[in-house]
Amino acid sequence: MTLDGRAVAVQLILQHGVLSRSQALAHGVTDSSLRHRLRPGGPWQRLLPGVYLTATGTPTWQQLESAALLHAGDGSLITGPAALRNYGIRGQDGRVIDVIVLARREVTSARFVAVHRTWRMPQQWTVDGFLRFAPPERAVADTVRQLADLAEARAVVAGAVQQGRCSIANLTAELVAGPTRGSARLRSVLAEVIAGVRSAPEADLRDLIRLSRLPEPLFNPKLYLGGVFLAQPDAWWPEFGIAVEVDSREWHLSPADWEHTMARHRRMAAAGIVVLHVSPRQLREHPERVLAEIEAAIRVGRRLASITTKPLAS
Repeated sequence: MTLDGRAVAVQLILQHGVLSRSQALAHGVTDSSLRHRLRPGGPWQRLLPGVYLTATGTPTWQQLESAALLHAGDGSLITGPAALRNYGIRGQDGRVIDVIVLARREVTSARFVAVHRTWRMPQQWTVDGFLRFAPPERAVADTVRQLADLAEARAVVAGAVQQGRCSIANLTAELVAGPTRGSARLRSVLAEVIAGVRSAPEADLRDLIRLSRLPEPLFNPKLYLGGVFLAQPDAWWPEFGIAVEVDSREWHLSPADWEHTMARHRRMAAAGIVVLHVSPRQLREHPERVLAEIEAAIRVGRRLASITTKPLAS
C-alpha cells in the first residue's frame, strides 16, 4: 500500500493533513521515503516528534490541534484556552495547546503542546471530526487555574455562563472535584457569578462600589412594576431609585442583544429610575469619576415605592 491509497487519503482529510509516523509506516511508507519527504525543501514538515504535516507552509490551528492529539495519543483531550476557542468562549489567545492524558501515560510536553497528566479524565467530551475537546466546564476550570490576572479569569467564567456553554452547577461540581492547587481564583470568581455578576466589567463595578463609602446596592436584582418584569440592572439602590448599567458592546453577542439592552434602559427611565451608564474603560481608567457620579445621583435620589424586586403576589 502506498501513501496515495484510499485509506490514507481519508485519514489525511479527517486529520487535516497531519499524520503520525506510526500511521505512515502502517500504510506502507518506508523510513527512507519518510526521510526523503521530510528533507529540507521537501513536501512534508515535522510538527512534533513523530508527527508530520503533509504539506508545506504555515500550519493552520486545526492542524496544530490534530498534531497535539496525535502526539498525546489515544484518549487524550484538548483543554484549556484551546478548548475555549472551540466553544467560542472568550479567553487568552495563545499558541500553546493544553492536552490532558491519563496519569499512567508516558508522554511529555513538546514545542506548542503542554501535556497534563490526570486521574480525572472526563467521561464525556466534544468531538469535531478527529478533534476531541474536554467539556466546557473542565476547559474553563483548567484555564482559570493557570491565569494570574483576575480580570481574565472573570472574563472566562462569566463569558462561559453568559453564553450558556456551561452552568453554574457544572462549574461548581468541577471546582469541588478538581485539585485544590490553583483553585482559589476559580472559587472567588465563581462566587461572584453565583451572586449575580454576569461579566468581568460588572465584577469591576462591584469591586469599586464595595471598596468605596457608597451604600451597598443590590447587584443584578430583578425589578418589577405592577407585577410585570421591568429590568435587571447591574446595580440598584431602591432607596434612591438609582440603577447603574455597565455598557459594552463587547459583552453583547449580537446587534439584537445590544438593542434589547437599550430597550431595557428606556423602560427603566420611563418608570422614573435614574439610570447611570458606565463603560468598562471608565471603570478602569477613571473610577473616581464613576463614584462621584453615583454619589451625586444618590444625594438627589428618591425612593420609588412602586418598583419592587419580586413580582406581586397573585
